This record gives sequence, C-alpha cells and structure tokens, in this order.
Amino acid sequence: MKKQEQVQRLKETLYVTLGAFILAISVNLIFLPNQIVAGGASGLSIVLNELFGWNVALTLYAINIPLLILCFLLLGKDVGLKTIYGSLINPFFIAITGSLPPLTNNIFLATLYGGVLTGIGLGLVFRGNASTGGSAIISQIVNKYFKISLGVSVFVVDGFVIATALFVFTKDTVLFSLISLFIIGRVIDRVQVGVLRSKNLFIISDKYEAIHQMFIKELDKGVTLLPIEGGYTQKQGKIIMTVIPEKEFMAIKEAILAIDETAFFVALDASEVNGRGFSVKRMMEDYSVEI
Repeated sequence: MKKQEQVQRLKETLYVTLGAFILAISVNLIFLPNQIVAGGASGLSIVLNELFGWNVALTLYAINIPLLILCFLLLGKDVGLKTIYGSLINPFFIAITGSLPPLTNNIFLATLYGGVLTGIGLGLVFRGNASTGGSAIISQIVNKYFKISLGVSVFVVDGFVIATALFVFTKDTVLFSLISLFIIGRVIDRVQVGVLRSKNLFIISDKYEAIHQMFIKELDKGVTLLPIEGGYTQKQGKIIMTVIPEKEFMAIKEAILAIDETAFFVALDASEVNGRGFSVKRMMEDYSVEI
C-alpha cells in the first residue's frame, strides 16, 4: 500500500472514530435524557429503551447486523469494512459514556445542541466514507443510487424512524425531534462541503482589463477570462470569473465599483473549492489561523 493511501485511510479512520464518539455523547448526554428521537438506529433504540428497557448499545448491535450485509452488497467492500468499524465503535462509545450526567434537561436546548452535535458526528463519519450502521447505511445507499445529498437522505430515512416515536412519546416531543432532525441534515451537508464559504464571482465590464489586473497584482487572486458577445449591442468583450473567500466579497465589490461603477456582476455561493490558491494552508492563512 502506498504511503498516500495509508495516510488517507488513517485520516478516514480518525474521522469515523471522532464522529462515533461525538454521536455517543449526543445520544447519552442529550437525546436519551430528554427522550428526543432524532431518527437513525440510535433513535429507534431510544424508543425500544422506553418501551422495554432494552440496553441502547446492545440494541444497536442487533439492528446493525442485517444492515451491514446490505452495506457490503450495495456500497462495496471498502465502505463495508469501515462501516463495520463504525458500527462497532459507536455502541462501544455509547456504553462507556452511559454513566455521564445529562448535558441539559431543557428540551429546547437539547433539540438544538443535540441536532448540531449529531450532525457534526454523522458528517465526520460520512467524510470517512463510512457510517455507524443503522439507518445511516440506508441514507448512504439513497445518496449513491438516487444522487440525493446525504443531509436530505438522512432527513427522509430518519423521518420514518421518528414516526415510531408517536406510539411512545408525546406529540410535542416528536415535533422537537423533527426540528432536531432538520438541524442534523443541515449540519451534515455543511460538514460535507466544509465550513469555509466562498463566492463564485462573474464580472462584466468594459474595463475588464483594469479589473483583471487589479485581481492579479493587487489582490493576488486567480481569474479566468471568457469571451462574450452582448445580446443587444453584439459588442465583443470578456467576462471575468473568479472564486473568492466570502469574507472578502464586500471589499472586492467596492474595489470593482471604484474602477467601473457601471460594472455588472453576479455572486454565487461556492462549495468544495479546490485548486491553486485554495489549499488548506492558504485558506487557514486567510482566516488568520496558524498551522
């Protein structure tokens, strides 16, 4: 195995381990004490714990066995092996953190913070190209074969699990669970695309060359020039396309308008930006983080 592959595998294992631990903290310290069922096998385990007193960790192991077989068949051996690890380590963390005191007994705070922590945990596990078993496997299958984002997949699949809570908990508790599930989906997608937001900027101006030089020489930003033709005037020109950190948008906007106050530009949200000028080191330096 090449060194690069070993580093990548180690990184993915760390993602899965950290994510599984965060999920365990969320279940034991937030969701279980407040009877919030935010979907997933852990949510179903909370329902069964309330009904029959079954141990949450042991219930998770029982649920995961048939789903792991499905994971191997539909997601492949590599994902399956890491999912086995995730489905074993997550109940283990739940078992060893079971005696910790609740983080809060306020159901509103539990809904918010439980949703955020669970979203971060699942997002990290998914970034490790694995899952912690349970409905997360089904969400990955939906994501792979139906091209639906992982956040939406989790929301849809786990919504069915939350429906079972109607037979055990109050309607208010179920409604809080749905809010938490929505937060989980949003946070998962944010973890997947990264927290450093960027803007994709398209600029049309007769003074495109001056703006081009401003980006290159003053702002140290890469740009792409695309030939265009005006639909009404049929005048030839060039459109400037660039990607910038979101926090720099207002300053760059003012710099463009200082050159051409009639410039037309469109800014779109951009995610998963890679390439020259957008390395991890460069982005950390832009955000004043030492590495």
